[in-house]
Amino acid sequence: MLRDITLGQYYPADSPVHKLDPRVKLFGALVYIVSLFVFRGIFGFLLATIFLLFLIKICQVPFRFMVKGLKPIVILMVFTAVFNLFLTPGKQVLFHYGILTITMEGVKNAAFMLVRLTYLIVGTSVMTLTTTPNQLTDGLEKALKPLSKVGVPVHAVSMMMSIALRFIPILIEETDIIMKAQMARGADFEEGSLIVRAKNMIPLLVPLFISAFRRADDLAMAMEARCYEGGEGRSKMRPLSYRRMDYGAYLLLFSYLGGIIALRVFL
Repeated sequence: MLRDITLGQYYPADSPVHKLDPRVKLFGALVYIVSLFVFRGIFGFLLATIFLLFLIKICQVPFRFMVKGLKPIVILMVFTAVFNLFLTPGKQVLFHYGILTITMEGVKNAAFMLVRLTYLIVGTSVMTLTTTPNQLTDGLEKALKPLSKVGVPVHAVSMMMSIALRFIPILIEETDIIMKAQMARGADFEEGSLIVRAKNMIPLLVPLFISAFRRADDLAMAMEARCYEGGEGRSKMRPLSYRRMDYGAYLLLFSYLGGIIALRVFL
């Protein structure tokens, strides 16, 4: 299950999406997330589906690898669907027993929420799988640079987000190693009640936190030993600059967002 988490991983390939400026991909992820909560009805769903399948096709990342990231949040998705199913009021009642009521509106909301969560995870995975952490840092810093004029430490925020993304696969691997070591010593993380399993996680969480703090301290010392300061005046190995394909991607994104808004307004 732990190795199914794809957040923070990069999949190398020679695709048009990989070659895009990271600012374009950050903006594209934002546009797609917004569009998921704008569209209503089957036509908006079809447009979002076609757009997502198009991105998956041209990014050259295996579909199985991309969908693998959905496994760790299946329980969250099921809980979300159940709450929408039973807690959405409506006129057309399909099932009623005690305090449990299922309406047609609840069924629709549950279905659309599952679709939105699925597309949200897969859509953002396209960005993280096709962009290295360094590129994400540079793109985020460049995109948020106007905020530095009002005192926001843009470089520090971008660096923290980049380090956090980079640490996710490392901590997942560390968790897997610690879990196997504890299981070899007789620990059981799968049997018993919820409270018992929560208590059994203590031998896993304590060494994991110690390892995370040790890695963070080593990283801070390494950055300090190299006289890292960041901020103004720091040069880039690969300065970001827009190319023709980046402007074409922006045009595609605005066309997609305009189509979603038009479907919401007129249908």
